[in-house]
Amino acid sequence: MPDGNTASPQRVVIVGSGFAGFTCAQKLCRIVAKANHDIEIVLVTPNDYMLYTPLLPDVAGGLIDPRFVAISLADSLPRVRLVVANARSVDLRNKTLTVEDEHHPPRQLSWDRLVLTPGSVTRLFDIPGLAEHARGLKTVAEALYLREQLLRQLELADDEEDPEVRRARRTVVVVGASYAGTELVAQLRALADAYAARRGFDPAEVRFLLLDTAPRVMPEVGERLSDKVLKVLRKRGIEIRLETSLTKLDENSVVLTDGTVVPTRTVAWVTGVTGAPVLGTLGLPLEKGRLVVDATLNVPGHPDVFAGGDAAAVPDLTKPGRITPPTAQHATRQGKTLARNVAASLGIGTAADYKHRDLGLVVDLGPRFAVANPMGIRLSGLPAKAVTRAYHTFAVPRAVNRWAITVSYLTIAVTPRPLALLGLVSHEEASFGASEGISAKSG
Repeated sequence: MPDGNTASPQRVVIVGSGFAGFTCAQKLCRIVAKANHDIEIVLVTPNDYMLYTPLLPDVAGGLIDPRFVAISLADSLPRVRLVVANARSVDLRNKTLTVEDEHHPPRQLSWDRLVLTPGSVTRLFDIPGLAEHARGLKTVAEALYLREQLLRQLELADDEEDPEVRRARRTVVVVGASYAGTELVAQLRALADAYAARRGFDPAEVRFLLLDTAPRVMPEVGERLSDKVLKVLRKRGIEIRLETSLTKLDENSVVLTDGTVVPTRTVAWVTGVTGAPVLGTLGLPLEKGRLVVDATLNVPGHPDVFAGGDAAAVPDLTKPGRITPPTAQHATRQGKTLARNVAASLGIGTAADYKHRDLGLVVDLGPRFAVANPMGIRLSGLPAKAVTRAYHTFAVPRAVNRWAITVSYLTIAVTPRPLALLGLVSHEEASFGASEGISAKSG
């Protein structure tokens, strides 16, 4: 049964605490408080934190403690009622949301306005062994696992007598050469180099293989910067195979689309995202796995339902006929528009279309190198590194987290990367099902 009277106060239920949901809840609280309206804001999220996902490659590379990229919701949103649970399904007719967690049976929340910002999950394909043997980079568990898996395999290789097994343990395959996958392989390469230097063997004995079906790495930054990235990665000993992916994985090897068999124990799958599974329960039109909305972020035919961030196919008014890309930049700004338009639907202020011109990308590529194109200005090397670090530090929503990240960067500049293997995340905990809540096939 629904959990109470929805007539007074009116209830806004926000699903998801990513960039869009977090920003929406934060701004909506301010709007409601200023207008002195009696509105309850409920945030449904599987975690009690907002995760700053752009810095997950730094977590995987051992630069940043995972606590520093987790923004406490209790501290940041004190006026919001938190429901730490998974959103399983939505009943649009009865205006209820079914939620479930490991400590309670499924229950329903009623709503007057529903904001769907559950974010995205890794896009999987029907490749034998993919879900079982690869790991993504969307959660803290996955980032920590990739770091610990690399260190674990390097330690095992030190005492391995069979040279073929040793080479397999020292081989890492990363699938996806967009900015997330490229950042990941660069940080893991730096971590492996640090390990090799301290253990006294040639870093070239650790093989990194970066794959992508695209004809170039990081096409988002343009041809000129993409070429620079390719040159730097290859100089660091990262083998890059474009227009290539996987056809099969098992616990000891992967098979590439060209038939090559690569013995390995570590595979990262960072090939793109699709909307969260709950979107499939709505029975509404999806575009590329994302919920179709209009320019006001309203779901057509459902005036009480809104969506944004990675979960929504938002029309890009700066590029007619296209939808906004699933980036943190757009999600954050859509969160502000969601708050405004939800408030307008409740009689506070006026609604507005979402329109934002992409300000560019910043991509950290390991020691002393980054690429960025802020406002169309192409940067690489140390200037881009400074812009990238400054942007991310400023963009983190909470001051104490910004301080901790800044101290981490300053510390790592003068001290070696930590190599302690803590065993915090198991193979099962980092699986796509356990960490992201998706099945063997999604996308």
